[in-house]
Order: sequence, then structure tokens, then C-alpha cells
Amino acid sequence: MNILVINGPNLNLLGTREPGIYGAETLEGINAGVSTVAATLGVVVDFFQSNHEGAIVDAIHQTCGRYQGLIINPAAYTHTSVAIRDAIAAVGLPTVEVHLSNVYRRESFRHKSLTAPVVLGQIAGFGATGYELALRGLISHLNSMHP
Repeated sequence: MNILVINGPNLNLLGTREPGIYGAETLEGINAGVSTVAATLGVVVDFFQSNHEGAIVDAIHQTCGRYQGLIINPAAYTHTSVAIRDAIAAVGLPTVEVHLSNVYRRESFRHKSLTAPVVLGQIAGFGATGYELALRGLISHLNSMHP
């Protein structure tokens, strides 16, 4: 089973970017933790990060036939990108949306996710652990579809 993890804009700056909100863990550290969990679950995980909306849309399109599931932290594009929302809907892969911070405890413009209606579930507020929770939940869902 192959899973793609996509991270959106500014997440490449984790570790130094507003650590009071996003924590001190780097994106590389998060990816390493997800890889460790993936190995215990017997799945392969690939990672993609971009600050560019079109590159994220392209990465979602390229999941067809290659991946069985998607984990995405669209970051700021969560609240603005119809294109990313439509790409997720178009490929039809089970997808989990992740946010490091609890977006519902932050500014009101962060309370609306354009991608939430087209994903399997959403995990917010658990920091780096949210990615591992997303992976476990996604794999559980996929296993229940194909016992």
C-alpha cells in the first residue's frame, strides 16, 4: 500500500516558523516519524512539499494509479484553494486533512476549510502527532475497504 503525504506553503520552515504555534519539529523530523509508523504498518509513504498551488494540484493528479491514499496539510491553501479542493475530489482517493495547530482556536478566517468537504476526515491541533494519527486512521479505513 502506497500513501502520499503533501505539505503546503511555509511548512518547509517548520522548526523556525512561529514555534509557539507550530512547534519546534522540522518537516524532516515529521516525515521521519511518519516513515517509522508506516514501516510498522507495512506501508510505503512518499512525501511532497511545495509553496506553489499548481505544483500541489499536479502532485494530487499524479496520485492516480500510484497511491491508495493521501494525507494533506494544505496549510494556507486550506482556506483559499478551490483548485486543491477540486483536485482531491477529482482523483477520488481517501484523503485525510492535517493541521498542526487547532485552526478553530485561531483567527476566524482559518475556521473555514474548502478541502474538508471532500476528505475522509480532518485532524487538527495535535502537532506532529497529527500526521501519525492521520496515517493510522487512513490505513484503518483502507483496510476496512479491502479486508
